[in-house]
Order: sequence, then C-alpha cells, then structure tokens
Amino acid sequence: PAADYQKQAEIGQGTFGVVHKAIQNATGRVVAIKKLRTRRTKAGIELATLREIMLLQEIRHTNVVELVEVYCHNGSISLVFEFCTADLEAVIKDSSQVLDTQTIRRHMLGTLRGLAHCHANWVLHRDLKPGNLLISDDGEIKLADFGLARFFGSPERRFTGQVVTRWYRAPELLFGAKFYGAAIDMWSLGCVFAELLLRVPFLPGSSDIDQLSRMFSALGTPDEKVWPGLTALPDYIQFQKSQPSPLRTIFGAASDDALDLLQGLLTFNPGDRLTAGRALEHAYFR
Repeated sequence: PAADYQKQAEIGQGTFGVVHKAIQNATGRVVAIKKLRTRRTKAGIELATLREIMLLQEIRHTNVVELVEVYCHNGSISLVFEFCTADLEAVIKDSSQVLDTQTIRRHMLGTLRGLAHCHANWVLHRDLKPGNLLISDDGEIKLADFGLARFFGSPERRFTGQVVTRWYRAPELLFGAKFYGAAIDMWSLGCVFAELLLRVPFLPGSSDIDQLSRMFSALGTPDEKVWPGLTALPDYIQFQKSQPSPLRTIFGAASDDALDLLQGLLTFNPGDRLTAGRALEHAYFR
C-alpha cells in the first residue's frame, strides 16, 4: 500500500498518468511508482492496465522491467517498478555520452534477450522505441511500457494496425495488416539499432505515407517478388520504384557484421525478417 513508500520527485508524466521516484520504507530500495489515470469501465479498471499488469507478472526477466507490486489508493491504481536511471532515448540524445561499438552491442544484446523472452512467451511488445528501453544502474537494458503489448497465440489473431510510434512502425502495419506477429517488434528493433549507430532517428516520417516513402528511398521499394502478399494488404498503395542505397553509404562507420544484422532486421517481408532467436546467434554478437 501507499504507506509503504516515501514518494520523492516526479520523474515523468504522460497520457497514462504520472511517475514518481520513491523509497520503499522496509528495504530502502529506490523504486518508480506509476500512478495511473483510470478511466473506469463498467467492468472496473481499464483493460490496458490489466493487460500490462498481467503481462509483466507473466514475463519476468533480467531485461524486462520488474513490476514490484500493484496497489490501489483512493480509487486509483499504482504500479511499483524497479527504478531505472535513464532510457535509451536520453542516452542517444546526450552528446556527452560516448556510444562506442561495445556499448551499442551491449544495449542491442540486452534488448534482444528481453524481446526473445517476450516472444517465447507469446507476447508482442508493439511499442518498441528508445524511450521504452530503460537502463538500470548497472547498465542493463530493461524493456518497459507494456501498455500496448498483446498475447499472440495463433498467427490468425486479428489485431489493430494503429500501434507502435510511427518512426518505428513496420511496413506491414503501415499497409494496414491486421494479421501480424513478432516480426513487427524486430523491425522496430532495427530502427532502434539504426538510431544507436546514427544518433538521430533513422526514418522520422511526418505521416504514414511519408514514413513509407522514407523507408523505400533508403531501403528500396519492395514488390511481390521480395514480399509475396504485399499488394493484397488492406491499405496497399503503389509507390514509385526506387533502388536501395547500400547501407554502407548511410552507416559509414558500422562494421560489416553490424550492417548485416541491420539488413536482417530491416527486411520488408515479415516472413524473412530475423527473429529474436536468430538475431541472438548473429556474428555481430560473437
């Protein structure tokens, strides 16, 4: 309950509510308390909230943010998380922080391990971006913000396409796919990897159409040959054909292994895109 914690500074807020840093009285442990703005439904608390709580209790892992406890106070729900000092977005933007090859590799490895664990437990994150990758005191990456996450059982589950912050959104989502799987998280991870290498967002589209055209001008325009079923997607529109520029021209300083991994993650056909399990075996991590 609330009395078990001493609230300190506010460290963030969003549509979901507000986050405070706090101390757990019994242990002295530093935690983050996310107090939710609940729009109550007839069934009680919001589904998204329940889903986040359920998923986080299900998928405990070193690279997934730990949900310490959940309590209700004066009709609102608070989630108590382990406290993380920073997130990847802040690190990428902070020019005083050196992002050398080793650090980038460590961040990618942590993210992939967390993702592989989620996917092995049939959980799609669906909102992977630098701001949702927290960094603990000891430098471990922690996947956070499971508010949009879903269990995916069979590939036939129909989902909504409006998930994932646009810049990290997979092409199948932009073309309105209703059936999709773990590959959407892998595309997002490719965009995060690119951002770690460039230190600016790789494909910062201003609309869905702009997002697709940036994608195609950097990576070439896909067709039915490389991506069977593409033209049958609900929102498919034809784009002018452009040839891919070699990734080397965009990512001049990256190693061959890094570029090969990036290529595997940013593959248009979701069926050919690297899975988390296969990415973990990639030469880049050896």
